[in-house]
Amino acid sequence: MVREGDPAPDFTLDGTQGEFQLSAQRGHAVLLFFYPKDNTSG
Repeated sequence: MVREGDPAPDFTLDGTQGEFQLSAQRGHAVLLFFYPKDNTSG
């Protein structure tokens, strides 16, 4: 389980400008945003 302040685990995903890999962003500010399921009140 990741806790506040822990480094995020590395991941890769398809982005709008090609593949995105978190570890490739080391040294840059990155904002991770999580949201609940689409079309919910959350």
